[in-house]
Amino acid sequence: MNNRPVELEVTNLCKYYDAGKKRKLKAVDDVSFVIHKGETMGIVGESGCGKTTCGKTCIGMIPRTSGEVKYQGKDVHTMSKKERFDFSGKVQMIFQDPYASLDPHQKVYDIVAEGIRIHHLAKDKAEEERMVLELLDMVGLNAEHAMRNVHEFSGGQRQRIGIARALSVNPEFLFCDEPISALDVSIQAQIINLLIKLQKERDLTMLFIAHDLSMVKHISDRIGVMYLGNMVELSPSSELYKKPLHPYTQALLSAVPIADPKTSRERKKIMLSGDVPSPVNPPAGCRFSGRCNKCMDICSKEKPELREVEPGHFVACHLYNK
Repeated sequence: MNNRPVELEVTNLCKYYDAGKKRKLKAVDDVSFVIHKGETMGIVGESGCGKTTCGKTCIGMIPRTSGEVKYQGKDVHTMSKKERFDFSGKVQMIFQDPYASLDPHQKVYDIVAEGIRIHHLAKDKAEEERMVLELLDMVGLNAEHAMRNVHEFSGGQRQRIGIARALSVNPEFLFCDEPISALDVSIQAQIINLLIKLQKERDLTMLFIAHDLSMVKHISDRIGVMYLGNMVELSPSSELYKKPLHPYTQALLSAVPIADPKTSRERKKIMLSGDVPSPVNPPAGCRFSGRCNKCMDICSKEKPELREVEPGHFVACHLYNK
């Protein structure tokens, strides 16, 4: 049980897009969770499950359709201009693609200093320079990198620059949108370790979006599993990997590569049949019912609620609604 205060509270969040002919694409549909101060919550799922849309809606980057998102007790989507400016100093984002999220012809110094200037965090040029160089050192870069253009750097170095930019305004909350998916495997672990180190040093709260379950395990305190816009399982990280309850989570974990060839051969892989249904026309009842090997009659008729079946472990599945 986490006794720290709630930093982000999401209640019945929905984000729908107009798909024409009076149809709606339900990217995020009735999702609820909380994130406590200093905690890292991971959200995982297949591409197109709605995890990034959920994260962007949570920090107000895109408007909600319905539901409520509160950051430190304030509704993110009804903030005044002044409140929104203050919010941008507390909440920052690390983007998925370090090649697209940074201007390749801008100098590293100016990218990192921009937030410091906007929020007036340095009293003079000398303090600004000191802050920029400290941030670069913090993310594993050095002073000579400051006056170079972004296009001169590798993907891993660019992501470090993006992290330095996010930290420049001394945020309390980081939204990490698949920050390692565009990087080489050898670099991914470095970025994950850097984020863990920075979180401990700065007591950061993080929402970490990923589809790589083996990576998200190492950084997250709790993990939410999304499928077709719904949260189907939510659990402490260690518990989810030891005892996944939802058939979809079990299938995802069975596909995670294992370094030991013998163990990998002996492990039973769960093969899902069929394709992911359209979010424009999702199936009635459980959205996973058409691909689930444990499907019952009720699954195709009634949508399961996300319920706590063990302390801190929530699952939306009729198998556990007995």
